[in-house]
This record gives sequence, structure tokens and C-alpha cells, in this order.
Amino acid sequence: MKKIINDPGQVVPEMVAGLVESFPQYVKQIPDTQAVVRNDAAFGQDTHVAVVSGGGSGHEPLHAGFVGQGMLTAAVAGQIFTSPTPDQIYAAIKAADQGKGVLLIVKNYSGDVMNFDMAKDLATMDDIRVESIVVDDDVAVENSLYTQGRRGVAGTIFVEKIVGAAAERGLDLDALVTLGKAVIEQTKTIGVALHAATVPEVGHPGFDLGDDEMEYGVGIHNEPGYKREKMVPAAQLADELLGKIATEFDGLANKHFAVLINGFGATPLSEQLIFAHNVHTALLNQGATIDFTKVGNFVTSLDMAGVSLTLLQLTDADWLNDLNAPAHTIGWGDSDVNR
Repeated sequence: MKKIINDPGQVVPEMVAGLVESFPQYVKQIPDTQAVVRNDAAFGQDTHVAVVSGGGSGHEPLHAGFVGQGMLTAAVAGQIFTSPTPDQIYAAIKAADQGKGVLLIVKNYSGDVMNFDMAKDLATMDDIRVESIVVDDDVAVENSLYTQGRRGVAGTIFVEKIVGAAAERGLDLDALVTLGKAVIEQTKTIGVALHAATVPEVGHPGFDLGDDEMEYGVGIHNEPGYKREKMVPAAQLADELLGKIATEFDGLANKHFAVLINGFGATPLSEQLIFAHNVHTALLNQGATIDFTKVGNFVTSLDMAGVSLTLLQLTDADWLNDLNAPAHTIGWGDSDVNR
């Protein structure tokens, strides 16, 4: 194992320390936690519903990289591929709350759902109103090693972006819950791995693939997918993944979509862009309209090689406006090129 670290057991605290030291204009660390909260000058000046997310580390820039004006108010980092504890989530809720309530965005993993629910109960005893929504966008498998039901993966950032922008423009907590659930329902993701991730405390890849093999439907914690086959060209890969997603939407023709091409951590941007080109071509050939595109590393899996494809069907015009609304965060990128 080759990694630029000191102690495998200290990866998360040292990573969080480096994050807040490098980007103080966006975030600050909540004392005695591995959670961060907004640190920009606008925070608290125009109060609205707080939006909090989090989960196991190893998926950066998710979630801390999306804390800032226009997206998340706070984020909590668990250990690598492990849910944060309820007390850490509770601390993030308290730090984020501006008196208008708190919405938790939770990826559908058993530990995350349980711990966020426990933190919600703790906050309720402090008279902080907290609601939660659960993201389950991965269409590859119905159940996995970590979940009951579908996993929450890269589509989470579309949910965080749209809900965060809506909170910024003043929607109340009940309206944000309704909005978040509607966006989740229209968000579908599937991924493929060329090489597994290596957890630092384990020291070896989570599964073995031959030099000419790929795993379809892999999860972001090295969970198995739905099949393993020989490598294929990018265009054929795009057709395979789009085919799985198309069945979820009962076809793609005459529908409007936001597209996310997400790298898992070790895939060059050039390859992501080639794949994006093939996805765009296939979508247009099937009669779909592409209104928004995002390409890059947003929900990674340490050093996994591979990509995921997310389609969000834009059934509400406000969703596109919220995707295009300003977001001042580390990971979304004010200067990124959006379609």
C-alpha cells in the first residue's frame, strides 16, 4: 500500500485539520468533533433552515466539500467507510441551527440511518426541530452489504445542491422535506469499477479484478455489483449504464435531464470526459434533452478507479434554477463549467 499519510488510524482527524486550515473562508471545525460548519461572513446574517449531511470518510469532497453558502450548513465525517457517531451528528445539528429547523440529508446505509435518527432524537430534546430525508439513488442492486434497499451514492450531491439552494431562498422545513423527497425519486445512479479501493487500516484492495476486467454496479464502499465482465470501450460502457437507468425512467425520450459524470478517485479527467461525450451522444440519440452537466470527482471511493453516471429527471423547472444557483463551497466549484 502506497499512501501519503502518517498513521492509518489518524487519517480522518488529520484530513479534517488540513481541510479547515486550507479553506477557512468556507468552513471551521466544530470543537471536539470531526464535523465542520460554515465559516463565511454571510452565515447567520440571513437565517434559514439549516441543511446538514455526513457519512463515512473516503468519499471526499463529499460531504465537507459541499459546506458553504448555497449548499450544506454543516457536515460530519465518520471514520473511513463508517458512519459518524450520533454525538458528532448532534453537535453538527446544534452548530448549524439558526432557529428555523434542520434538515438532515442521509445516504441509505444502515449505520448512517440509525445514527442520524439517534442524533435527531437528541436534538428534539433540545427543542430543535429536525427532519430527515434518505437518498437511495443507486439502481445497481436492491440490497447490499451495508443497506436494506438501494444505496445512497453520487446522486446525493444533486439533492444537496437543490435543497441547499432552496433553503437559501427561504423555503421552510416542511417544503424542503417535500422537495428533497421529490428530487430523490427522480435521481438514478449506477457505477463501474476498474480497480477496488484500499482502506488505509486494511492495507489492500477491497476486491480483486483482473487487468482486463470491470465490475458493474459496484458500491462506494467496495460492495459488489451485479456482474463482472471484460473491459469494453467507453461508448459501450455508456450504453450499458444508460440502459440500466433508462428502465427506471420508463425510457429517456422527450425527457429533460441533469447529468453527473462522477470519478471514483483514481480516474483521470480525460477518461471521465470521454465517457461524458459518449453519454451525451447516447442520450441525444435516444431523444433526451440535457439541460445541465457536471463532470469530475464529487463522490469518490478513496483510490478506486472507475466512474458513476447519475441522471436526474428535471420534472420541475425550479430544480434547474437551483442547480445553477451560486454555491460557494470547496467541492462544487464556482468556476466549474456547467451546461
